[in-house]
Amino acid sequence: MSVTIDISGLPAERITFAPSPLAELCMALHALSQPAHHPRLTSWTTATAAGLDPCLAERLLEAEFLWRSSFSDIFMAFAGTPGGTGRPAATLAGELDVLDRMDDEQFVMAALEDCRPGLYNGGGGRSPLRDPAARARALEAAAARGPRPLEFSARLLDDTAAVRVWMRRLLEDCDEAFFGETWRRIEPAQSADARHKTEVLRRKGLPTALKEVSAALSVDTSLTTITADKMVHGSTSATDPRIGTGLVFVPTDFGWPHLLVLHAPGWLPVVHYPVGSPAPASSPGSVELLQRRMEALAHPMRMMLCRSLARAPYTTSELAAVYGITAPEVSRHLAVLKRAGLMHTRRQGRYSQHQLDLPAVARIGTDFIEGILR
Repeated sequence: MSVTIDISGLPAERITFAPSPLAELCMALHALSQPAHHPRLTSWTTATAAGLDPCLAERLLEAEFLWRSSFSDIFMAFAGTPGGTGRPAATLAGELDVLDRMDDEQFVMAALEDCRPGLYNGGGGRSPLRDPAARARALEAAAARGPRPLEFSARLLDDTAAVRVWMRRLLEDCDEAFFGETWRRIEPAQSADARHKTEVLRRKGLPTALKEVSAALSVDTSLTTITADKMVHGSTSATDPRIGTGLVFVPTDFGWPHLLVLHAPGWLPVVHYPVGSPAPASSPGSVELLQRRMEALAHPMRMMLCRSLARAPYTTSELAAVYGITAPEVSRHLAVLKRAGLMHTRRQGRYSQHQLDLPAVARIGTDFIEGILR
């Protein structure tokens, strides 16, 4: 499972690193709505939520589905608005101005992406503003998410212009209430990170720059395809005739453990990556490795073998005797555990002794959470 970005023929100068105040506001709103996803932000989310004006808090609930379980593309309008620079603006007001230049149809398609799960894979689909069947499907999906998403979606489809004005005012009020001060505090470090990675890209090349962004990113040897290791399938291109060419990497202080890859049809790709995360105790495994490890531990007999292997080293013959199965059966189960990187084997004279790698098993919990939220 992965998202791929085709960068064939993309000039190096069209790969950029830049902060985005609007994208960061989205992540800040997500952290407020899903504090359990972001335990490192507990102090900020608790203090900010406690200080919110009740009226503003109620208004945020009306549009919460735009950032709670997914991240609406409207917060990266710079990547989908024709005639723009393809880069974030320096200020929130500037990014909101770019969002205002997006036409109603594109705005609605982006805002309701979470209510149209086939949008990314379906090449765009029909507009719910123009097609009654598309409208009905969008409202049905919104209703499944609750009364507030349904009410907001219906308002957006019935009076798009008014909701867009309401939405801009809501984000401006968030800026005045809490985000402006937060952005002034974190923006210098994000700009420094963007400059550093730009220099790494220039001096050491794309593979090294990607490694600094995230261990979940890689590029093929021909430097034509970037792959993001995520629990989702998708593909996009850094070239679009309507928008132009470009690939933007946007840092975020509020994003970990999420690594977002905007890959909507007709939009330029954006990678939204967390900065300032502590280094893992070891190199984080791929989603494929995580899946292999969980499958290895799901078998009842391997679970029983792990009970012994966690306590002391055992030979194949000893395990066969303990559990009443043949040595070849034990060997097959041990081979699965070994391929999943969950077991150590060492020679002791004529014997091979096997033992569970407890730190690797212990990491599955955190690796699982990071993998599914990435």
